[in-house]
Amino acid sequence: MNRETLLAQFERLLPLAARWAENLEGRILAQGVPLSPEELRDAKSVGVGEPERVRLLCLASVPVPDDPLLRAAAAAVQFLTPATRGLALRYGIFVRRDCWRDRRLIAHELVHTAQYERFGGIEPFLQQYLSQCLTIGYPAAPLEQEAIVAIARLDFGQMG
Repeated sequence: MNRETLLAQFERLLPLAARWAENLEGRILAQGVPLSPEELRDAKSVGVGEPERVRLLCLASVPVPDDPLLRAAAAAVQFLTPATRGLALRYGIFVRRDCWRDRRLIAHELVHTAQYERFGGIEPFLQQYLSQCLTIGYPAAPLEQEAIVAIARLDFGQMG
């Protein structure tokens, strides 16, 4: 599936992506753990309005959609690959097991949580984020760049 096909099917894919994200957010909120005091401070520093709602869930790998169309779309834009270390779904954040409690990764995902809040929910955020990934590309997408810049401003002290 190429980018042109994805763009043409975007209006059909968006509700599928939002439903997938909402279901997974529910799972994380039910099974996940709250942020540590340090992560709560980072969440506030990057603009999360309700950091106490955030939960983290440790998994061997970040899940991919069951829906074949959605899975193909994610693969086509190199989103949710085996290399994916974390994924923010509003207040639920998946963290790959080998990256568990990686402060920089969690802070990066918390910037996305703040973006979900700013856009007013899962579907409005995904509409912006995924359209940027499709048109500009994942690493250059403005919302992704915002997260990179925001964590660069955090003081990680002696962390490597």
